[in-house]
Amino acid sequence: MIYIVMGVSGAGKTVVGQELARRLGLPFYDGDEFHPPANIQKMESGRPLNDADRRPWLLKLAAKMVEWEAEGGAVLACSALKERYRQLLISKHEAQFIYLRGTVSLIAERLSERTGHFMPESLLKSQFETLEEPDEAITVSVDRPPEAVVSAILEKLAARDLL
Repeated sequence: MIYIVMGVSGAGKTVVGQELARRLGLPFYDGDEFHPPANIQKMESGRPLNDADRRPWLLKLAAKMVEWEAEGGAVLACSALKERYRQLLISKHEAQFIYLRGTVSLIAERLSERTGHFMPESLLKSQFETLEEPDEAITVSVDRPPEAVVSAILEKLAARDLL
Protein backbone atom coordinates (compact mmCIF):
# COMPACT_ATOMS: atom_id res chain seq x y z
CA MET A 1 0.00 0.00 0.00
CA ILE A 2 1.13 3.53 -0.77
CA TYR A 3 0.06 6.15 1.77
CA ILE A 4 0.27 9.78 0.63
CA VAL A 5 0.42 12.32 3.46
CA MET A 6 -0.85 15.56 1.96
CA GLY A 7 -1.57 19.16 2.91
CA VAL A 8 -0.20 22.66 2.68
CA SER A 9 3.42 23.47 3.39
CA GLY A 10 3.96 23.51 7.15
CA ALA A 11 1.15 21.06 7.96
CA GLY A 12 3.69 18.49 9.13
CA LYS A 13 3.76 16.13 6.17
CA THR A 14 7.40 15.17 6.66
CA VAL A 15 7.35 14.74 10.44
CA VAL A 16 4.03 12.88 10.43
CA GLY A 17 4.97 10.88 7.34
CA GLN A 18 8.27 9.76 8.84
CA GLU A 19 6.60 8.63 12.06
CA LEU A 20 3.78 6.91 10.18
CA ALA A 21 6.32 5.08 8.02
CA ARG A 22 8.28 4.03 11.10
CA ARG A 23 5.17 2.67 12.81
CA LEU A 24 4.05 0.86 9.64
CA GLY A 25 7.53 -0.50 8.91
CA LEU A 26 7.61 1.16 5.49
CA PRO A 27 10.10 3.45 3.77
CA PHE A 28 9.39 7.18 3.75
CA TYR A 29 9.84 9.47 0.75
CA ASP A 30 9.52 13.24 0.72
CA GLY A 31 8.00 14.44 -2.56
CA ASP A 32 9.97 17.68 -2.30
CA GLU A 33 13.17 15.72 -2.95
CA PHE A 34 11.87 14.85 -6.43
CA HIS A 35 11.27 18.44 -7.58
CA PRO A 36 13.46 19.53 -10.48
CA PRO A 37 15.91 22.33 -9.64
CA ALA A 38 13.86 24.87 -11.61
CA ASN A 39 10.83 24.28 -9.34
CA ILE A 40 12.91 24.72 -6.20
CA GLN A 41 14.48 27.91 -7.54
CA LYS A 42 11.07 29.28 -8.41
CA MET A 43 9.71 28.60 -4.91
CA GLU A 44 12.85 29.95 -3.23
CA SER A 45 12.35 33.19 -5.13
CA GLY A 46 8.84 33.47 -3.67
CA ARG A 47 6.92 32.52 -6.83
CA PRO A 48 4.31 29.75 -6.57
CA LEU A 49 4.44 26.80 -8.93
CA ASN A 50 1.80 26.52 -11.63
CA ASP A 51 0.19 23.37 -13.03
CA ALA A 52 2.76 23.13 -15.84
CA ASP A 53 5.57 23.21 -13.26
CA ARG A 54 3.93 20.51 -11.16
CA ARG A 55 2.87 18.05 -13.88
CA PRO A 56 6.27 16.41 -14.64
CA TRP A 57 7.01 16.24 -10.91
CA LEU A 58 3.70 14.54 -10.15
CA LEU A 59 4.12 12.08 -13.03
CA LYS A 60 7.59 11.22 -11.75
CA LEU A 61 6.13 10.53 -8.30
CA ALA A 62 3.38 8.40 -9.87
CA ALA A 63 6.01 6.27 -11.60
CA LYS A 64 7.99 5.96 -8.36
CA MET A 65 4.86 4.79 -6.55
CA VAL A 66 4.69 1.77 -8.86
CA GLU A 67 8.28 0.89 -7.91
CA TRP A 68 7.63 1.43 -4.20
CA GLU A 69 4.53 -0.76 -4.24
CA ALA A 70 6.51 -3.53 -5.95
CA GLU A 71 9.00 -3.25 -3.08
CA GLY A 72 6.27 -3.62 -0.43
CA GLY A 73 4.74 -0.15 -0.07
CA ALA A 74 5.75 3.27 1.18
CA VAL A 75 4.69 6.52 2.78
CA LEU A 76 5.01 9.61 0.58
CA ALA A 77 4.77 13.22 1.75
CA CYS A 78 3.34 15.32 -1.08
CA SER A 79 1.25 18.48 -0.98
CA ALA A 80 -1.24 17.15 -3.60
CA LEU A 81 -3.31 20.29 -3.14
CA LYS A 82 -5.69 19.93 -6.11
CA GLU A 83 -7.88 17.03 -7.13
CA ARG A 84 -6.21 16.92 -10.57
CA TYR A 85 -2.81 16.59 -8.85
CA ARG A 86 -4.13 13.66 -6.82
CA GLN A 87 -5.48 12.07 -9.98
CA LEU A 88 -2.06 12.37 -11.63
CA LEU A 89 -0.46 10.76 -8.58
CA ILE A 90 -2.77 7.75 -8.77
CA SER A 91 -2.72 7.53 -12.58
CA LYS A 92 -0.41 4.50 -12.48
CA HIS A 93 -1.23 3.02 -9.06
CA GLU A 94 -3.82 3.38 -6.31
CA ALA A 95 -2.94 5.02 -3.01
CA GLN A 96 -4.54 6.10 0.24
CA PHE A 97 -4.48 9.85 0.81
CA ILE A 98 -4.10 11.19 4.35
CA TYR A 99 -4.97 14.86 4.58
CA LEU A 100 -3.36 16.92 7.34
CA ARG A 101 -5.78 19.76 8.00
CA GLY A 102 -4.75 22.91 9.84
CA THR A 103 -5.87 26.49 10.16
CA VAL A 104 -4.06 29.32 8.40
CA SER A 105 -2.94 30.78 11.74
CA LEU A 106 -1.54 27.47 13.03
CA ILE A 107 0.33 26.74 9.80
CA ALA A 108 1.66 30.33 9.60
CA GLU A 109 3.00 30.00 13.14
CA ARG A 110 4.75 26.75 12.23
CA LEU A 111 6.25 28.21 9.07
CA SER A 112 7.59 31.21 10.98
CA GLU A 113 9.52 28.80 13.24
CA ARG A 114 10.88 26.64 10.41
CA THR A 115 14.39 27.14 9.05
CA GLY A 116 16.30 25.65 6.15
CA HIS A 117 13.32 24.94 3.87
CA PHE A 118 12.98 26.33 0.35
CA MET A 119 9.27 27.13 0.75
CA PRO A 120 8.94 30.68 2.12
CA GLU A 121 6.13 31.66 4.48
CA SER A 122 5.03 34.24 1.90
CA LEU A 123 3.62 31.42 -0.28
CA LEU A 124 1.26 30.10 2.40
CA LYS A 125 -1.67 32.17 1.12
CA SER A 126 -1.27 30.71 -2.37
CA GLN A 127 -1.16 27.21 -0.88
CA PHE A 128 -4.52 27.68 0.86
CA GLU A 129 -5.97 29.33 -2.28
CA THR A 130 -4.87 26.31 -4.33
CA LEU A 131 -6.04 23.71 -1.81
CA GLU A 132 -9.06 21.61 -2.79
CA GLU A 133 -9.84 19.56 0.29
CA PRO A 134 -10.15 15.88 -0.63
CA ASP A 135 -13.40 13.97 -0.15
CA GLU A 136 -11.99 10.45 -0.03
CA ALA A 137 -8.93 11.03 2.15
CA ILE A 138 -8.49 10.21 5.78
CA THR A 139 -8.53 13.67 7.37
CA VAL A 140 -6.75 14.46 10.61
CA SER A 141 -6.32 17.80 12.36
CA VAL A 142 -2.74 18.83 13.03
CA ASP A 143 -3.55 20.86 16.14
CA ARG A 144 -1.81 18.30 18.40
CA PRO A 145 1.64 16.70 18.65
CA PRO A 146 2.82 14.58 15.69
CA GLU A 147 2.66 11.33 17.70
CA ALA A 148 -1.04 11.97 18.44
CA VAL A 149 -1.69 12.82 14.80
CA VAL A 150 -0.09 9.53 13.70
CA SER A 151 -2.09 7.57 16.30
CA ALA A 152 -5.29 9.14 14.95
CA ILE A 153 -4.27 8.23 11.40
CA LEU A 154 -3.57 4.62 12.38
CA GLU A 155 -6.94 4.37 14.15
CA LYS A 156 -8.74 5.66 11.05
CA LEU A 157 -6.76 3.37 8.73
CA ALA A 158 -7.61 0.39 10.93
CA ALA A 159 -11.30 1.35 11.02
CA ARG A 160 -11.34 1.35 7.20
CA ASP A 161 -9.30 -1.88 7.04
CA LEU A 162 -6.50 -0.06 5.22
CA LEU A 163 -3.49 -1.35 7.14
